[in-house]
Amino acid sequence: MKHILLPTDFSDNAFNAIQYAMHFFKEDIVTFYLLNTFTPVSYHTGYLIENPTPYGMEDIAMINSNRDIERTEEKVKEKFKNPKHSFVRLSAFNTLIGEIKEVVEKYDIDLIIMGTKGATGAKEVFIGTHTMYTIKKVNCPVIAVPANFEFEKPKDVLFPTDYNLNPKNKYLPLVKTICDKHISKLHILNAYYGVALDANQQRTKSNLDMYFKDNAHVFHIAEGMDVLEAVEDFQKQHKINLLVMIHNKHSFFENLLFTPVINKVAYHTNIPFLVIPEDTTTVHE
Repeated sequence: MKHILLPTDFSDNAFNAIQYAMHFFKEDIVTFYLLNTFTPVSYHTGYLIENPTPYGMEDIAMINSNRDIERTEEKVKEKFKNPKHSFVRLSAFNTLIGEIKEVVEKYDIDLIIMGTKGATGAKEVFIGTHTMYTIKKVNCPVIAVPANFEFEKPKDVLFPTDYNLNPKNKYLPLVKTICDKHISKLHILNAYYGVALDANQQRTKSNLDMYFKDNAHVFHIAEGMDVLEAVEDFQKQHKINLLVMIHNKHSFFENLLFTPVINKVAYHTNIPFLVIPEDTTTVHE
């Protein structure tokens, strides 16, 4: 049984990500954890200075959160009617990232699925702040779903890599599972800067070739462009349903994900993307 976390702020974008999850795991036995976090206005610093007593605002916020979580669950069950899916409702007075960390550990979460922007998301940011920091701070795979994206089976999966990754990454089987279940074709893309792959990179490429030997997979090289340009160019030429990246803090990923892209790059993702944490538990041989 899979354990999938679905954070929600009750926005349309959050519900769209929940719908994506229902479609994505339609054939699987899954427990979905619907999570909402809140910080009542009464707990803002300025208010507390003037009003030391919170007057039950936390209780009111909890009641509202519980109510809306229940409504969300009912809406999902009514729309999808999938007996393979069960739900756990979680409301917490906490920061979103802090609570996600606790929930991931407590419930042994396999994957987080969330929208790329919240109710007040800014268009000039590559992804929403909450999603960005979930990926950066939480050691769990995340699928970020763009606003208004209608579900498509991940028949073609794009995996950009510089081959500076641990081929024994414990989260890599998730990619293989997706390819197996959806009979996906995996496109492994490397941006070429005129410098040949070193021995470790070549070994990693060979390991990936062997690991995905039972899945349709193709290696691609994008010459004379950086990773952002390579991904954007590839998407123009091929129909891609899912983008997969490994969060390697020492690679292009940090620059891609954690800097504003307005006035810097023209690339905006328009498909869901799966971010796999860097696995530091085993040594890269």
